[in-house]
Amino acid sequence: MITQEQIKQIATYLQDAEYEKREVVKVTASIKPDLTFDEAYLVQEEIVRMKLAEGKKIVGPKMGLTSYAKMKQMGVDEPIYGYVFDYMLIDNGGQVKLSDVIHPKVEAEIAFVMGEDVEGPGVTGAQVLAATEYVLPALEVIDSRYENFNFTFPDVVADNASTSRVVFGTALKKPDQFDLELVGTTITINGEIKELGAGAAVLGHPANSVAMLANMLARKGEKVKKGDIILTGGITGAVMLSKGDVVSGKFDGLGEVAFTVVE
Repeated sequence: MITQEQIKQIATYLQDAEYEKREVVKVTASIKPDLTFDEAYLVQEEIVRMKLAEGKKIVGPKMGLTSYAKMKQMGVDEPIYGYVFDYMLIDNGGQVKLSDVIHPKVEAEIAFVMGEDVEGPGVTGAQVLAATEYVLPALEVIDSRYENFNFTFPDVVADNASTSRVVFGTALKKPDQFDLELVGTTITINGEIKELGAGAAVLGHPANSVAMLANMLARKGEKVKKGDIILTGGITGAVMLSKGDVVSGKFDGLGEVAFTVVE
């Protein structure tokens, strides 16, 4: 059983690592070896509370581990979630500073802008699509705070699902204009295609990711809210970033998202 004191200790440990841009040993090797998923979400909630108390604002939730193959490989039966905050946003065409992060990787995702609340349990992808105002392309820069990417999944959950920076595209499209599961996507770095995939890589359809999020949030009496911008999970694998990289995500019919990596 985790104590309130341990929750605060772990939350401070991870938030300090993020703000000071330094790797730390995973929680399960340092502070609490038997950290459970439920306890990890309590730590994440404390980190969210701390950020909100600092005046930061939530843009929306994000989903991680949204590949059925990956979930099976890792022995888990549902994705994980975390939260994107306003200070993490980078303008399309803008710059990601290496000095602001530890060891960043980029992946391509489809984001959903919710037009109305969605409350579980029992939410389906079709209900999510009906409640979605727009979809848009995004590049998420994930940045685990753990040294050498050495962690368990409760460690990742506690670390706000490795959330770091997000670049949203500027073209908003209605979801009924697309078969989102068929949207092909590439990540190009310095003119070379590094990763490619299609929307179906995300739980068969990205709307299923939002449905699963709503059903997970319902367990603690929360819901997906109107106005949330939700990252549905990586369509592509994650690519390590280096200084000078010119990064572009191209999404069939949804447009392009780009940024450069600077010192």
